[in-house]
Amino acid sequence: MADEAVRMRHVTRRYGTGTAAVTALDDVTLDFGHGTFTAVMGPSGSGKSTLLQCASGLDRPTSGSVAVGGTELTGLDETRLTLLRRDRIGFVFQAFNLLPSLTAEQNVGLPLRLAGHRPPPARVAEALRQVGLGSRARHRPAELSGGQQQRVALARALITRPQVLFGDEPTGALDSVTSREVLTLLRDMVHQEGRTTVMVTHDPVAAGYADRVVFLVDGRLDGELVGASSPQIAAHMAKLEALPC
Repeated sequence: MADEAVRMRHVTRRYGTGTAAVTALDDVTLDFGHGTFTAVMGPSGSGKSTLLQCASGLDRPTSGSVAVGGTELTGLDETRLTLLRRDRIGFVFQAFNLLPSLTAEQNVGLPLRLAGHRPPPARVAEALRQVGLGSRARHRPAELSGGQQQRVALARALITRPQVLFGDEPTGALDSVTSREVLTLLRDMVHQEGRTTVMVTHDPVAAGYADRVVFLVDGRLDGELVGASSPQIAAHMAKLEALPC
């Protein structure tokens, strides 16, 4: 197994061509170690979501290399890249993206069904138990609170037992109390189960649950904090946002 769960080397991502080209990521070199919880922060337009998309194989860098679990993504064709994302990477987004006509257990088992497998009932039940929803398996999304829906989305991401879990503002649509519950769940999965997690967030309180916070400004890395409190993270963000454009 590679030393890092995700390895990025000199990753640049440009959109457009000529004078209209926009550089969203600019020569980023970054590692995410196994069993770590990393938050990615930065001012609006700093390249946070682009970094997550390139690191997870949802987008291809213009140049540079990305490896997940020692597998280099750059040379994979679309079929092999899709299989790697399906089998080794989990995603949780701000939008829950649950199918309203399916129960919680059916939503959780959906990735396995799409892969052509019958979801083992015990495995689905275990995923729901992990997120504290073992008694809600037969409930549909409309019968669940926002926080419970996000927990179902998290269980769905975990059903394939991914090496890395990526979250893009996973608590952005939740109230503060429910947000803390989901963030505690994410942190516990990292520390108790060794689940590598990378989370993009704009919220210093959310970032305070992570072991490490890396900062982006204009597509470039601009330092990191390890073991920082939410007030320390907020103060650092305030300095970045005060920088001249």
